[in-house]
Amino acid sequence: MPGVTTTAATCPSCGTGTTALREAAPWCPGCEWNLDAYDPARRKREFAWGRLDRWAHRLAVGQFARLSARGLDDSGSPVARIVTMAVSVLLLAGVLALAATGVWLLVAFPFPNLSMLLGVVLLALAYALRPRFGRLDEHLTVLDRDRAPELFALVDEVAAAAGTPAPHVLAVDGTLNAYAGTVGVRRRRVLCLGLPLWGALPAGERVALLGHELGHFANGDPRRAPLVQPALTMLGSAADLVRPVGTVSGAGLLELVGLALAHAVQAVLARVLLASQLVLVAVALRDSQRAEYLADEMAARVAGTDAATGMLDALLAQESIALAVRRESRAGHGPDRWRAAVADARLAAADRLPLVRQLSVRDEVTLFAEHPPTGLRQRLLASRPRHEPLVVLTEQRRTRIDAELAAEYEKVRRAVSWAA
Repeated sequence: MPGVTTTAATCPSCGTGTTALREAAPWCPGCEWNLDAYDPARRKREFAWGRLDRWAHRLAVGQFARLSARGLDDSGSPVARIVTMAVSVLLLAGVLALAATGVWLLVAFPFPNLSMLLGVVLLALAYALRPRFGRLDEHLTVLDRDRAPELFALVDEVAAAAGTPAPHVLAVDGTLNAYAGTVGVRRRRVLCLGLPLWGALPAGERVALLGHELGHFANGDPRRAPLVQPALTMLGSAADLVRPVGTVSGAGLLELVGLALAHAVQAVLARVLLASQLVLVAVALRDSQRAEYLADEMAARVAGTDAATGMLDALLAQESIALAVRRESRAGHGPDRWRAAVADARLAAADRLPLVRQLSVRDEVTLFAEHPPTGLRQRLLASRPRHEPLVVLTEQRRTRIDAELAAEYEKVRRAVSWAA
């Protein structure tokens, strides 16, 4: 198999020959000895300190293993959710206290006075630390029912089958991705389909993709909860505010010494705030990772287990999909040829797919991942009862949906063709 190396070493656990893929450290494909090894050559550093990165990797491996072994029926301890929400409430209270104090300093004393300056500073600080609820990406192409009735009908059908609310906004863009989220104070539900991915998937896997993304509107994902947003964003914003910036030049010796001391204090404070942010994110993302498993289960219930598994395999083959879409786009071809080229690429790589799934367990494990490794998601689906599809997208209906999106596909094709 191309890219697969059978090493001369044997597994010390079961005696099977070890395997290497994509220049990764070898592991045993049978008992998976050494699959959880930390491979620094293939990983982006998270803490820029080798020992701390290794510790975080081991912690993440154990966390994902416990999470996947626990299954979907066990929601686990609520401590992580309680801690995240409690910290969010405290942070919100702190910002409100800053704003209230700022207003009081502005109005409590006769004009003019120095307290007004402090009041303005506190109000500016409260504004900078305010929770961010997100906004609709201005680069999205927002669709309406008159423009894409077949696509909206399919989304509604999948939402009904999954028992989830439908999105308020349905949009497309030119990324090899798809996502569901909530934006604004009113938490409007947004579903975005990246056309290179959507166009490259066969009909059943498109239904699975919709089932997975819509599942996030009903699976308790903390990233969608407005009360959790402060814990995920505010300490990071505070770290950005206090991070030292070298903008002073030509100062005297005393000024330089004072500036160096101030920068040292700022640097320490920024790191403390950032470390606190990372701890909170790591705690909150434990529930997010379980939400991904639940979304995969919803995809299997709606589209069938085979389609959901195929959709996850497509996520593992994103590089191949990107190459196929770029090649066919430059040749002037649209989604029909994208899909055919991707199907050929996936068929050619079918023999090494089990190894790619295994390697994802090593490569995608990180303490700050929103998604569990794709290989673990595959395993959990395989361990669940099989599902037959509740929603079937026929080829005729798929063709009509693609025809509705013809103008958007053409924009994406041109953009991909011109990209370097």
